Amino acid sequence: MKSIYSQIPMLGSVLLWAILTQLLLCRNGVFAGNGTKACKLQDESASQRKVLERLEPLAGKNFSVTVKEEKESYRYVFQLCGDAGGVQKAGVIQQTDSQAKPTIVGSYTSTKAIGGSDWVMLIYHDGDKYDSHCNNEARKAIIMISCNKNKEVGDLEVILEDRDRQSDCFYLFELDSSAVCPPVQSQLSAGSIILIIGFCLVAVYLIGGFLYQRLIVGAKGMEQFPNYAFWVEVGNLSADGCDFVCRSKNREEAPAYRGVTADALDEEPEERDDHLLPM
Repeated sequence: MKSIYSQIPMLGSVLLWAILTQLLLCRNGVFAGNGTKACKLQDESASQRKVLERLEPLAGKNFSVTVKEEKESYRYVFQLCGDAGGVQKAGVIQQTDSQAKPTIVGSYTSTKAIGGSDWVMLIYHDGDKYDSHCNNEARKAIIMISCNKNKEVGDLEVILEDRDRQSDCFYLFELDSSAVCPPVQSQLSAGSIILIIGFCLVAVYLIGGFLYQRLIVGAKGMEQFPNYAFWVEVGNLSADGCDFVCRSKNREEAPAYRGVTADALDEEPEERDDHLLPM
């Protein structure tokens, strides 16, 4: 009993560490609770929701990139339909060494999704407002996700920050992923598939029949071939049929001997009874 009670504190500490680890992973976005459903579209539509579903493999993952300038370096963190860097409702954030609080570039609670055959454009609105640019409008992040069949997920890249205008300023990011690539269609026709299946069945028949004849029946030589007698008969019949159809010489056989004419049969042999006469 004493040993059991001594193990209770150890078990309790292990359970506590497991709970804390799961909470930490959930905070960092390793576990995606709702996937792309967490994104709130500005104008809810089935077409945009379908575009977001294509990005489901990317949900719950943080993608970061650091841009160094002359005076300061900027670190951007992007997450699909999740809290980027642990910041609530932030889809993209900007961090600097001089700022204690990260800047929200775009929020996934105000999302717009546009998709093509091999690309998806994700737009996060309602970021923090500019201090002196773009008439103090809210920041906006545009993430261009392009098809790359060789990469499951590529590196996040900052293309530009367009803030030298009066309105509609934006941050442009680029990311490569195979998740947006169109599905590869089979190049095989129905006839090719039938031939492949036929060859596979023949191979199974030959190999299986050979093993059965060899190991179970104990056949040797050509007798190991499955249904050997049947296939020999089929070959003989095929050869006879081919000979009958394809040969061009006269099929009537030449007589083995010369027959006797009717005139010779009608002639009666001359009776010679001279030997009966007295000499």
